[in-house]
Amino acid sequence: RRYRYPFINCTHCGPRFTIIRAMPYDRPFTVMAAFPLCPACDKEYRDPLDRRFHAQPVACPECGPHLEWVSHGEHAEQEAALQAAIAQLKMGKIVAIKGIGGFHLACDARNSNAVATLRARKHRPAKPLAVMLPVADGLPDAARQLLTTPAAPIVLVDKKYVPELCDDIAPDLNEVGVMLPANPLQHLLLQELQCPLVMTSGNLSGKPPAISNEQALADLQGIADGFLIHNRDIVQRMDDSVVRESGEMLRRSRGYVPDALALPPGFKNVPPVLCLGADLKNTFCLVRGEQAVLSQHLGDLSDDGIQMQWREALRLMQNIYDFTPQYVVHDAHPGYVSSQWAREMNLPTQTVLHHHAHAAACLAEHQWPLDGGDVIALTLDGIGMGENGALWGGECLRVNYRECEHLGGLPAVALAGGDLAAKQPWRNLLAQCLRFVPEWQNYPETASVQQQNWSVLARAIERGINAPLASSCGRFFDAVAAALGCAPATLSYEGEAACALEALAASCHGVTHPVTMPRVDNQLDLATFWQQWLNWQAPVNQRAWAFHDA
Repeated sequence: RRYRYPFINCTHCGPRFTIIRAMPYDRPFTVMAAFPLCPACDKEYRDPLDRRFHAQPVACPECGPHLEWVSHGEHAEQEAALQAAIAQLKMGKIVAIKGIGGFHLACDARNSNAVATLRARKHRPAKPLAVMLPVADGLPDAARQLLTTPAAPIVLVDKKYVPELCDDIAPDLNEVGVMLPANPLQHLLLQELQCPLVMTSGNLSGKPPAISNEQALADLQGIADGFLIHNRDIVQRMDDSVVRESGEMLRRSRGYVPDALALPPGFKNVPPVLCLGADLKNTFCLVRGEQAVLSQHLGDLSDDGIQMQWREALRLMQNIYDFTPQYVVHDAHPGYVSSQWAREMNLPTQTVLHHHAHAAACLAEHQWPLDGGDVIALTLDGIGMGENGALWGGECLRVNYRECEHLGGLPAVALAGGDLAAKQPWRNLLAQCLRFVPEWQNYPETASVQQQNWSVLARAIERGINAPLASSCGRFFDAVAAALGCAPATLSYEGEAACALEALAASCHGVTHPVTMPRVDNQLDLATFWQQWLNWQAPVNQRAWAFHDA
């Protein structure tokens, strides 16, 4: 009955978290309430000996969800809809596909014209695209093991293992994110196509991925040539999870959430605490006793759509775990949306320094006991609120779970133009040069700065106009990338400069170099670094490696 049915499932597979409206996990409290069981499915559902006994999403072509194809006035259903999508993908077209936790935009990952069209329509000129492979043949064992787990995450692998992909999938990078089919519809597509597909998030630039048919048809009509949709609603948006080949988690979402994480020894008597997270790449966390429950990756809280999803995800998580917080913890930045929400919850609140939270999360990840004593933590990121309103991003801290002492780190350098410094690497190179390199205009590495109207910006830095000081490791990386010429004048995605710099360094297998980064008065001596690094003439990949090594 269910041969080639795109919504086949049993008690061991199929969607759960993305279709639940409330607990308990029974069909009337899921989106499947809209699909009354036919007699055959009802018999299976009620039979204790059947594999579909109490499988809440159970359905068949007779009574369950169905596929639909929509494209410029064309319309097809079920198998015909699937075949229409396959035909379009074979022709090099872009298809929006509704999955378990949201929409993907798909095209043939071997077809450079299709990929270029997708990038142009989505205004995504350089950000790497995830790829779905029919099989994991030829990939490293560690990657295959991760790809074939029930979570089925995106795994980063070296490009050499997937030579059939066109060059524009992950430009200027050494790695590409690959995944295998993770639901029946994807299996049907890849079985027939037998080629790698780009599977990138189905959203407008800067907006959350679509989850409803109406939203997708409205938002993606200028990107997709056709839509492969279905009538099973998505309650919770869920991005694909991303892990490194080593197993290191980069984005924890589909396949892992809402499983609880075990906290280290010592947390047994911790009362229920709601931790709101920071505003960028937000996740929240429910802590009670020896368990922590992280939400899925939600995104940036500046977006109204993400804020709505955040509130719905929190409501569902609290419902699933019967969780009523006694305390609320939030970032020390008073202007964060999450900090404002904390103040509105009428509960006792606790602020935590951004980088203390980073360090404490690392301790918990590695099962460091609550009373395990102090550790030295290096917290390296873009920017976060530090002590006394200082902007941190490259710090050496002495920490335990309760306390944080600042020991040193990178010197504070102007963020030239404020938020623009995170988007235009040459601004950070200018700020570094004005601070540490008196004769900077004599170096060819500063060409990216000298091509700009830098003198006006230099005066603004000197006068402290829209140029707050920050000890940001991310902006330091941007400056070095600008000096090596591996970063565009304006970044097209967050971290683009650092990713390109890392890829350059990874192409060099180590080299003897004169570059150092000594410590002076508990700060790294960047004047010495820049003098040595700028005066050392070597290939760009060796200089990138020397920077990382120093």
